[in-house]
Parts: sequence; C-alpha cells; structure tokens
Amino acid sequence: MTMTAQANLPMKPPLLRRVLQAFVDIRELTLIVLIAAIIIVMSNINPYFLSFSNFRAVAVGMAPTAIIVIGMAILLASGGFDLSVGSVMALSSTVVAMLLLSGMAIPLAVACGLILGGIVGVVNGVLVTGLGINPLIATLGTMSIARGIALVLTEGFSVSSLPASFAWIGKADIGGFPVIVLFTILLVILFDLAVRHTPFFRQVYFIGANEKAAMLSGIHVTRVRIILYALTGVLAALAGVLLASRLMSGTPTAGNGIELQVLAAAVIGGASLRGGEGTILGAFLGVVFVALINNTMTMLAVSIYWQMIVIGGVLVTAVALDMLIRSKRG
Repeated sequence: MTMTAQANLPMKPPLLRRVLQAFVDIRELTLIVLIAAIIIVMSNINPYFLSFSNFRAVAVGMAPTAIIVIGMAILLASGGFDLSVGSVMALSSTVVAMLLLSGMAIPLAVACGLILGGIVGVVNGVLVTGLGINPLIATLGTMSIARGIALVLTEGFSVSSLPASFAWIGKADIGGFPVIVLFTILLVILFDLAVRHTPFFRQVYFIGANEKAAMLSGIHVTRVRIILYALTGVLAALAGVLLASRLMSGTPTAGNGIELQVLAAAVIGGASLRGGEGTILGAFLGVVFVALINNTMTMLAVSIYWQMIVIGGVLVTAVALDMLIRSKRG
C-alpha cells in the first residue's frame, strides 16, 4: 500500500478512548462496573453490607420497583411514560386486600387487581393517543384519581387481617431465595428476550425513533401504544399485589414517589425521554444501582430526606448525560 493510500485511511482512536466510548454506549456495562464499585467500597466501610441478609433485604425491597420498571422502560422506548404507576400499585393493593377480606378466592382477587391495573393503563393510553393529551398531564391526572380512589375506599387506613395463605406469594422461599425475587428476575429475563427478539416489541423502537415513519411503514401506532400503557398498568398492579402479600396488608399510600425512582432507574439504564432507546436489562440494572445507593445511605445513617435529594439529583444527572451523549452523536 502506498504512503498516499495509507494517509487517506481513517485513523483509529486511541485504545483508552475506545474503551471509554464502549462504556458510554453500552449502558449495562457501565452500570455493572458502578454496582461493583459500590459493593467493593461499602464492603470495606461496613462488613455487614456483603452479608446475605442485607442483599436479601435489598432484593426483596426493590422487587416491586423492578417489576414496574419493565413497563416503564418499554413505554419510554415508544416515546411515552406513565406517572400513575405508584397510584395504580396502591389501588390494586387495597382492592385485592378488600376482596380477600370479603371472602373471594385468592386467584380471583389477584386477577381482579391485575384487570383493574390494565383498565387504568387503557384509560391512560386512550387519553394520550386517542385524545392527544400530553402524557405528563394525562398520567398525572390518573395518578391523582387512582390514589384518591384508594384513599376513599379505605378512608386512609391500611386493609389488614388478610388470609394467611396469601402470604406465600410475597414471603415464601425456594432454596433460601425469596419467591418474589426469583419471580422478578424471571419476568426481567422474559421481557428482555421479548423486547429483543419479538416483532411486536421491536415496533416499539420504531415508534419511539420516528412515529410518522412507523405509521407510514404500516405500524398501528395507536393500538401499540394503548397495549403498552395497559401492560404498564398490569405490571404496576402486579407489584401492588406482591407488596400486599409481603406486608399482609393493602396500603393506600403504597408506592408514593416510586414513579420518580422508576423513571430514574430506566433513564440510568439507557432509556431516553425522547424514545427509541433502552433495554429491560439496563432498566433492571438501574433499579439495582438506585437500590444500592439507598442501602448505602441507610447504612451510613443518611437522613431519608437527603436520600430523596440524592435520587432526584441522580435522575437530573442521568437525563443531562443522556442529552449530552445524544448531542455528541449528532
């Protein structure tokens, strides 16, 4: 090869720059490194951090958030989002508890709770896609309505004294591992594979990247988005059922503020508020990252109020970095 031809070849960036670029582009890899760093640092500060009982408590506590983030990540990829997930979680929790107290069979009560979550999701989808209401306004409204219904039904009190057999869903172990955690991991794996390999969920990314192009290519955007909102509602309701089983009570104030944690985790995991990006695995790792930060601050005796500030700061930072990366790519 002549010197002139060699001079015209594009120069490869330095190895360090390529490695750093890989960390930026592959969000899952970045989160795995950050999670490992937190574990290493905290294990030196507090030996209890590495204990099985601590990891068990963290895993059980983050399970409802991890289930909800599945739907939120898919919604964000389509260009939407849902602020009502925490309220749907609380409403489903209280309704299922009240049905159980009335003598309804556990499978039927759980099915009613999931259907209720799906109905709220469909309402969100119709408001956003059918009536063209901004997702922020639409889901903010249903968030208030769902929470209000939960409070009206219970008069603000938790619904307790549930059948003992209902506790199995949220408290049982298999081989020393909580069923609720194993079930959550199974859901994450199934939905991650579905999003990566099934035609229906691949449409989500086309819609989020360019809605008009998706419509011209034959994708029924309205129908897909309504299904996604319904799915998000069902997953939020499922999280509420599992929480009610673990606490053995339906709590109308459950999930208050969880929508912030879910959004933060999904964005940290690689989802974009503009749509077209994100994975279920990345969103799940984002939940793990946020849960470990909360656990770290608790062990360091940081006030719960400061924890809210930190999570808000993490969300703003993640969105800012996402916008910066996008502008650099552009």
